[in-house]
Amino acid sequence: MHPIWQEFLTQQGASIVEGRVAHFQNPEQEPKIAGNRNIIADLSHLGLLQVGGEDAQSFLQGQVTNDVKLLNGSNSHYAGYCNPKGRLLAIFLAFAHQGHFKLQMNGALKEAMMKRLKMYVLRSKVVVEDKTDEIIRFGIAGTEAAIALKAHFGNVPEEHHQLQEHGTATLLRLPGTTMRYEIFTRPEHAAEIWTTLRKHCEPVGSEGWEWHEIQAGIPDITPATQEAFVPQMLNLDVLGGINFKKGCYTGQEIVARTHYLGKVKRRMHLGHIAADAAPAPGSSVYGTDNAEAVGMVVRAAPSPNGGYDFLYEVRLESMDAGPVRCQATDGPPIEPLSLPYVL
Repeated sequence: MHPIWQEFLTQQGASIVEGRVAHFQNPEQEPKIAGNRNIIADLSHLGLLQVGGEDAQSFLQGQVTNDVKLLNGSNSHYAGYCNPKGRLLAIFLAFAHQGHFKLQMNGALKEAMMKRLKMYVLRSKVVVEDKTDEIIRFGIAGTEAAIALKAHFGNVPEEHHQLQEHGTATLLRLPGTTMRYEIFTRPEHAAEIWTTLRKHCEPVGSEGWEWHEIQAGIPDITPATQEAFVPQMLNLDVLGGINFKKGCYTGQEIVARTHYLGKVKRRMHLGHIAADAAPAPGSSVYGTDNAEAVGMVVRAAPSPNGGYDFLYEVRLESMDAGPVRCQATDGPPIEPLSLPYVL
């Protein structure tokens, strides 16, 4: 986290632990705030890599599941980054910005992904850089999110994944049933923008934003879930994160075979459990009559109604057989919730 930005957030009441905003002095109430009010949340805990250079586009085209040629500076998309077996190493929110490509991902994966991308550069004219601390990012969500942004910027992106440049910041409309935007800016402008938006929104820690990501059905890869899923298992195809018409990329043969040779047998779902602790990413999901795991937790966050809402990947036949349970065969039953898109 940029030191100037960290000092500002601390003055605003943020409790910061290892570069992540845990809460704003009200941890017990923040889940309810996130679910019922307009919120603003720092996103410094997410990793941000920049890929630039003469060959940047062709280089990335051979690395990720989506078509980076479609990124034109006014849009974004999700893209998977796979190993040769088609298993996800990371999921990027990708966009073209000021002559470079930006890749946002789970912060715990940033160093490994930067190292891996650099390993494949070889003789290409490509530069991979870490911009996590240099570019300040925060998100706002809620019914009045657009109103809050218009009060400062004048207009806002209307369509999902639309990117809009302003003098001091870039705005990105994120997918989901709730209005959500991400703001990208420089340290010298961040405090002023935050202060203006704060008049319309209540600040929350990273878990409040995580809950909104979960409600939008957006998957994530963490160190615990690397190489556990092919992209379709996490609904990346439904989210527009796979382009089946583009050329080759690492893992493409497996991803394409899954698409063309049969129905996907595992999918990501949204659920809720009544529990005192969050199910960790990578923890198992069990079927009614099955002692073996039938799925895996993807990401989780405290629910405004108590307990936890979470995304989990599971064998579809197990869903048909009866209730599935979290973390153990006698663990809490998972209450199915509706995703905002159709599988």
